[in-house]
Amino acid sequence: MRNTILIPLLYALSFNSLAAVILQYHHVSATTPQSTSISPSQFEVHLQYLKDKNFTVVPLSALINAIKKQQPLKDRTVAITFDDAYQDNVTFAKPLLNKFGYPYTIFVNPSIINRGTKKYLSWQQLKALADEGVIIANHGYAHDSMARVPDDLSQDQWLKHYGQLLLDSEKLIEQKTGHSWRYFAYPYGEYSLLNQQWMKAHDFIAFTQQSGAIGLATDLSIVPRFPASQPYDTISGLRDKLNSLPLDVGLIGQNANTIFKHKSKTAIRFNVDEDDFNRSQLTCYVSGLGRQAINWQKNNSFTINFSADIPTGRVRCNCTAPSISQPGRYYWYSKPWFILEESGEWYPL
Repeated sequence: MRNTILIPLLYALSFNSLAAVILQYHHVSATTPQSTSISPSQFEVHLQYLKDKNFTVVPLSALINAIKKQQPLKDRTVAITFDDAYQDNVTFAKPLLNKFGYPYTIFVNPSIINRGTKKYLSWQQLKALADEGVIIANHGYAHDSMARVPDDLSQDQWLKHYGQLLLDSEKLIEQKTGHSWRYFAYPYGEYSLLNQQWMKAHDFIAFTQQSGAIGLATDLSIVPRFPASQPYDTISGLRDKLNSLPLDVGLIGQNANTIFKHKSKTAIRFNVDEDDFNRSQLTCYVSGLGRQAINWQKNNSFTINFSADIPTGRVRCNCTAPSISQPGRYYWYSKPWFILEESGEWYPL
């Protein structure tokens, strides 16, 4: 670790840098599936909390541009996003967001919008929103997972096919709304290292569904967002997320992979570039396994030897540690894994 005498000076500087949170919503409704919904009344509670606690709510583009240019933003900055472009985003969410004057982003699937069903916003509605300053961004052509390669295609064939659909979607969004942001939200939050490489090669910014604050070191091919719908919509949980700090964690080689077969991975090694917490206070929880033992190495890295086989499905490893310099705030890092059946088959969606 670096000399602790330098910590006050270093963190006087770093806390003037970007420490922000992106919130992810789907439905804003009391009658839609709970797992992807927040009631309009509770959504208003969220927005009121942001105002009462003096959070700065900015367009998603302000956060991304700050990272790209390595320019500081005000601490406790928040961006609001919605996935799938449901009608209730206009019926219930929009009036509340307008009331507070908060900008937001909607990620859309062009092929679904093209069907013209009442459940989703129309291109006409999306154009009107874009004209008001709402960012309309890409969620994939048809909400297919980018990480799941069909049995009849090779990895390269699928990536070429999916990538072309994504580029076509971006052109259609630009034609219909007048803007191309090249922002993409991974459907189901599923992605692979090859998907990340594609995003970087084609100048896309990609957003995930795992938790975590963002900072100037955030990888723009896997920008984290905090899910804020049920059951994560309580103010107590939201408060901790909004006050979180980015934990700069790196994974090298096979440790950076996101897709594994069941029973094929027994340990992961993480590299940490952060000194503003005590090693003994770092805790990591893995979905289905609970809290895991942490084994520190001398070079600011630690290993988790899993206490049991990681279960199949979408799994998260969430690591947090209280800040020394800012009591009451926590560093927060999340790593997703997509654990296949032992046969190599994908788990059901």
